[in-house]
Amino acid sequence: MSKGPISQFIEKHYLHFNSAALVDAAKGYEEHLLDNGKMMITLAGAMSTAELGKSLAEMIRQDKVHIISCTGANLEEDIMNLVAHNSYKRVPNYRDLSPQEEWDLLENHYNRVTDTCIPEEEAFRRLQQHLFDIWNNADSKGERYFPHEFMYQMINSGVLKQYYEIDPADSWMVAAAEKNLPIVVPGWEDSTMGNIFSSYCIKGDFKPSTMKSGIEYMMWLADWYPKNCAGKGIGFFQIGGGIAGDFPICVVPMLYQDMEMHDVPFWSYFCQISDSTTSYGSYSGAVPNEKITWGKLDITTPKFIVESDATIVAPLMFAYILGW
Repeated sequence: MSKGPISQFIEKHYLHFNSAALVDAAKGYEEHLLDNGKMMITLAGAMSTAELGKSLAEMIRQDKVHIISCTGANLEEDIMNLVAHNSYKRVPNYRDLSPQEEWDLLENHYNRVTDTCIPEEEAFRRLQQHLFDIWNNADSKGERYFPHEFMYQMINSGVLKQYYEIDPADSWMVAAAEKNLPIVVPGWEDSTMGNIFSSYCIKGDFKPSTMKSGIEYMMWLADWYPKNCAGKGIGFFQIGGGIAGDFPICVVPMLYQDMEMHDVPFWSYFCQISDSTTSYGSYSGAVPNEKITWGKLDITTPKFIVESDATIVAPLMFAYILGW
């Protein structure tokens, strides 16, 4: 298949340093899929608010991603953008805001993420009222689900369609819900909807056990990985750092070392888009070779790191992989 204009531009101009690493990593991703390998994508930061769904949704539809690990913020913020996009407020001069101007945003119910403010009423509360019904239904029946499964239920019910303010084709969560794509959401309680669910539990409205936990996510992943790692294996495409990447990559050494499943293969491709400094001891900034010592990657695993802004790099890589 011939490449489109974006890919042609990348191949012509991205020849050295981080731009060349971008091309090498994208080609490695392609080769992994051509060899019938599967791929996990991990989402840290505020990639959903950066509207990564415009490219990630098509990656999902074209089966170029087989499982996602994301923060609770990324899980919900894609849906928030779907239902409240027109009420978002952009603040291009965010670096110059005074404490008083930040306070004014709070008073006007805007929650700032760098240059983009998420509207509380149209985004948070709109999801809250519908999730309450879904949570309440499960709680009253004694049913238990993972955080992303509750989100899928809400999307698939159609209750949000009345609010859609962007093309749903640009929502990666809509694409994921349509495919029932596997998702793990470590540390989900560290999110707006996680905080809200916690408040209901404190008030006695729901039982905490209605929401399946991070331990259960790891148990689920420990079952999924051996069932899907045959042949070329499973690759690991990490956007940013943090728990979205740290949590799922550990399933391999856990299975090998703690479960003593010595036939479990390492992750068979690794790429990280990172802006974290390597010199401060952070795992997010660790070079890929460090993961060899933890039993996550093999000596021969193709390893790439693109040290740049993920909001720039990820859409370009996805465009290349999609042939745009």
